[in-house]
Amino acid sequence: MKMIKFYILTILIFITHVIFAQVEFKSAVSKNKLGVNQRFRIEFIVNKQGADNFKPPPFDNFKVVGGPSSSVNQSWINGKASYSQAYIYIVEPKIMGEFTIEPATIEYKGELLKSNTVKITVTKEVEIPKDPNNPNYIAQQSIHLVAEVSKLKPYVGEGIYVVYKLYVSENINLYGSQVNETPQYKGFWNQDIEVKQVNFKSGQFNGENYKYVILKKAILIPQRSGKLVIEPIEMSFSVGIPTGRGDFFGNMITRNINYSTKSEVKNVNVKALPEEGKPIDFSGAVGEFDFEVLADKNILKANEAAQIIVEVSGRGNLKLFDIPKITTPVELEVYTPEHTEQVVTSLAGLRGSISDVYTVVPQFKGKYKIPEVTFSYFNPNEGKYNTINTEAIIVNVTEGKELLSAVNNSNDTEKKQVVSNDNNFRFIALNTTFKPAIEEEFFKSTLFYLLLLLPFLAIPIGIIIGNKRAKRAGDIFGNKIRKADKLARKYLSQANKQLGNQEAFYIALEKALHNFLKAKLHIETSDISQEKIAEILNNKCVENVTIEEFISVLNNCDFARYTPTTSVLMKQDFEKAKNVITKIDKYL
Repeated sequence: MKMIKFYILTILIFITHVIFAQVEFKSAVSKNKLGVNQRFRIEFIVNKQGADNFKPPPFDNFKVVGGPSSSVNQSWINGKASYSQAYIYIVEPKIMGEFTIEPATIEYKGELLKSNTVKITVTKEVEIPKDPNNPNYIAQQSIHLVAEVSKLKPYVGEGIYVVYKLYVSENINLYGSQVNETPQYKGFWNQDIEVKQVNFKSGQFNGENYKYVILKKAILIPQRSGKLVIEPIEMSFSVGIPTGRGDFFGNMITRNINYSTKSEVKNVNVKALPEEGKPIDFSGAVGEFDFEVLADKNILKANEAAQIIVEVSGRGNLKLFDIPKITTPVELEVYTPEHTEQVVTSLAGLRGSISDVYTVVPQFKGKYKIPEVTFSYFNPNEGKYNTINTEAIIVNVTEGKELLSAVNNSNDTEKKQVVSNDNNFRFIALNTTFKPAIEEEFFKSTLFYLLLLLPFLAIPIGIIIGNKRAKRAGDIFGNKIRKADKLARKYLSQANKQLGNQEAFYIALEKALHNFLKAKLHIETSDISQEKIAEILNNKCVENVTIEEFISVLNNCDFARYTPTTSVLMKQDFEKAKNVITKIDKYL
């Protein structure tokens, strides 16, 4: 009997092995050696129907430019059926070298199958033959990504712009596009300019008619001298290439391919600002500017406020330098200035004005001088530094307390001659009486016995405190209530700090309300609902108006996180929450 079982098991293992031995899953490539500017086709082929859960290899050091696509081939020849399914990718190398493409995997009847590895050798760029019938060559000649830079030799701080354009020949069809890599601007301060309408226009490229569209615009301000690189934008496209043949109705037959390309790298050689003639107060302003210091009123009373406006206007790196500060007499109380910016970004650069507004409050009657202020900037068009000097501002305080002069105070003091007498050295003592530093011995004193008994008194006190702590630690329900009350105060304080930050404010406020309910009504967060809250508060004899206010604030927290609001409305919701918590706390 045992021998029969052994033979059956052996036959089953053999049949299973034969069945799976017939399953073949392999990798095949169109070429094993290619240039870094070429592409190749890789297929993963399985010869059994029913295989699924295909997973491609990671394709390290390669970029997938097409696929995955699949094809199925099934035939019946002389009574023999054949089947194959292929998963196809179009791949291009990123760098030169020798690489190995790892196996792909697929499942067949619960068994995990792996394809073979493939070795690829990538050499330097090779010359691609110009085949007018090659779809990739046609796409290469018909699609161009261009980066236009306004100036390649600017000064540090001088604004330039870059515009990325896509040129497409009128002979091909563009069905779709995708940005693979966006440009980086290392060493530049940059700000994108919104492209409002992405519409194709007619234009020329290399003397031929094209249609083009502006993809991206940005203002760049170099922050250091030397060679800086504007990296390219890279895109992939779905392109319809005409085949030169027509269908039955005379329409041109096109062949759809995937194609990717990128713009050229742009090198910008940034010139350092000259050291010759650089003013001491130069703070990095580069452009063409005007500068003024104005007072909204020059005659005022004591404790009456006036505003001193320090403004820089014009075109240049307005956001990248500090406005000069004013110096005021100590008799004028000056508050921290309010900084405002009204700057527009366009291809012409940053244009507008920045200003600091000082609030000045005099304390005493008199005339006070705010000294002149200087502002220096570098004009890249002229290649030199310019300095603007403003006039001093006189603030005349006509009414108020008089400021006492230090000179007048000094006139009231008369010099007196020192007179010598017999009592000049009376402070010198010739005799003294010494007393002991410690009049009473510490040993056997009252303090001695108190310190001796102190450890014995501390033991029962420590036991009592320990028992209370243990009792409190064992009070799980009470600890939950205390913790919830503490959290309610914490989140209410946090909500107050987050005023102006909409989402964070309402999250903190909602948590404060929930923890208040947990602390006062002894309910869990999962049980919090409008009906449950109203029911419990009614049982606690809370007025209906107060209950409705609490539910209203809770609803506001839920809705306001996802709808536009203002700081004023947030402040109102915070005050409502505090008031309704105070009202309910009185009832409870």
